[in-house]
Amino acid sequence: MKKPSKVASQVMWNRLISIVEEQAQALVRTAFSTSVREAGDLSAGVYNAQGDMLAQAVTGTPGHVNAMADAVAHFIRRIGRKNISEGDVYITNDPWEGTGHLHDITVVTPSFYKGQHAGFFACTAHIVDIGGRGFGADANSVYEEGLYIPIMKLIDKGQIDETLIRIIRGNVREPDQLVGDVYALATCNEIGHRRLVDMMAEFELTDLQAISDFILTNSRLATLERIAALPQGSALGHMRIDGYDIPIDLHVRLTIHPDRILTDWQGTSGLDKKGINVPLVYTKAYACYALKCAIAPEIPNNAASLAPFEVSAPENCILNAVHPAPVALRHVIGHMVPDTIYAALDQLLPNCVPAEGAGCLCNFQVSLRPRTDEPAPASARRAEVLTFNSGGAGARPLLDGLNATAFPSGVMTMPVEATEQTGPVIIWRKELRPDSGGAGTYRGGLGQFMEVGAQEGHEFDIQAMFDRVNYPARGRRGGQEGAPTLIGQDDGTKMRGKGKQFVPHGRRVMMAFPGGAGYGSAALRDPVLVRRDLALGYISKETAQKHYGLSSDLIDRVLEVAKKGDIF
Repeated sequence: MKKPSKVASQVMWNRLISIVEEQAQALVRTAFSTSVREAGDLSAGVYNAQGDMLAQAVTGTPGHVNAMADAVAHFIRRIGRKNISEGDVYITNDPWEGTGHLHDITVVTPSFYKGQHAGFFACTAHIVDIGGRGFGADANSVYEEGLYIPIMKLIDKGQIDETLIRIIRGNVREPDQLVGDVYALATCNEIGHRRLVDMMAEFELTDLQAISDFILTNSRLATLERIAALPQGSALGHMRIDGYDIPIDLHVRLTIHPDRILTDWQGTSGLDKKGINVPLVYTKAYACYALKCAIAPEIPNNAASLAPFEVSAPENCILNAVHPAPVALRHVIGHMVPDTIYAALDQLLPNCVPAEGAGCLCNFQVSLRPRTDEPAPASARRAEVLTFNSGGAGARPLLDGLNATAFPSGVMTMPVEATEQTGPVIIWRKELRPDSGGAGTYRGGLGQFMEVGAQEGHEFDIQAMFDRVNYPARGRRGGQEGAPTLIGQDDGTKMRGKGKQFVPHGRRVMMAFPGGAGYGSAALRDPVLVRRDLALGYISKETAQKHYGLSSDLIDRVLEVAKKGDIF
């Protein structure tokens, strides 16, 4: 076959990106779990026959996509090339050969064209329940965290493994939901395969070798060009975060070489007894993401553009947990990796990276059941409800931080209406949290208030998965801290930031999610922006006066104008 022209190759590259985006959207439309349908907690990608990722969907999270970049090689090794057949579908939720914890199921499908193996499609999604203790940090080993599915065939030459399906059903709380998600994952890979076959027929391809070489070569050269233009050097970054019972210290040495960037996590805290440990594949995923965002954001994500970013961490530090460490909430620590890297990168590339933000997602899972203190109504039922929420992002060198926006995860905040449809939970309040964004030349993004309870006749356990309770986001270049996380019951009962906690019938949980930090001195903020924040309710009168120097008379005039509907 004649080698495609550069124009044709670029068209095919764009086509592959559109194919995997359609693959991801098919998963969103067919998944059963609200975390996939509403929050987009998933990834999708296409790979060559050697297992190198060629393209990823825009929809999805870096923790999934970048971790999944390494996963297909594990599938090839475990299944064996001689056992890869047309009509196969493979599955796993192995934290170390998948995407970091048992709650992510990864499905890989080999793609054949005219009887020849052309490549693979892979996708992963966070599912609400995998059995065990449930989604939370309380386990002491991975064995307690739920059902483990080794890399194996879900479908063998078109025949589904019914025994595996029965095992899955027998070990989880929401069997229909989980099995539905498994079928959705397999189906979205099939959609990708069909579109790939159409493309190969249209461009008269017999395999993907030429387009694979084009994508990987150009991605690698473009990334290396960006790295070569950077000032060489080394810098240290550090962050202290809540942990479970004791604080966790993340230490990184970032070194820029002419042809690669190294992040070495020597000195980072050791393993925690509870499930907040991070497999190295997940640490690598967010370290690479942080560097790509800062250095080469417009270069498409694939095996070659990720390769120059090298990550090392001592075995059995909290960022390189090995089996059988508990890892269910690996995101709580893993999402702090980018801001730790940026603490070092800011020293080498001033005015490039944002201030610290909320970091980890403000997730919680509610396990509802009929009340046990008194007889429950016949309508009371059991349900598992997982909701994704976000604190504020850190301010950027030239822009305010985004309100209630997940960075680095990128998943969407789930609507109240969708959450309440999944079980007898009531979201009494969900709104932006004034004054939570750190003051600065550019203000940190706001966190949120949430108030959560259950329908009449129910009690519940809440699995808290929060950080930034004791160590709020730090400002950069003179910016101020964001507000910390707060959690408690409506009767004043204090609650922990992590772990399963009982909420009796009639009680509500009151949560205040953290804000992002500010960037630059608050004294230099544009007065027009200060007045606008005040008029919108993003900051209080006290903050406008204390941090930004507005006089009482001006504050009153601004608020009077705002009452009339005029915003600065």
